[in-house]
Amino acid sequence: MRRDYNNDIVYKRFRQTVLKRDKFTCQMCEAKGKRARLQVHHIYKWASASSLRYDEQNGITLCRTCHKSITGKEDHYISYFLSILDKNA
Repeated sequence: MRRDYNNDIVYKRFRQTVLKRDKFTCQMCEAKGKRARLQVHHIYKWASASSLRYDEQNGITLCRTCHKSITGKEDHYISYFLSILDKNA
């Protein structure tokens, strides 16, 4: 299933909830604002964890640069991202 960023109100709500929770800050490098080009990353992959797609505990805010740096290595970052969420809870 492909995400429809513009028309899926449930996905928009998920994204906004994660961004607000993370104070619109990359959780890896702490970049903020529009220049950071913030994105919401699914900790457990969208394709393989359909029950968690809209669960805010499965999302984390990353800047575009950090998001790109983990591409292809997402599984290696699961425990790291979960520990960040635990620390910030």
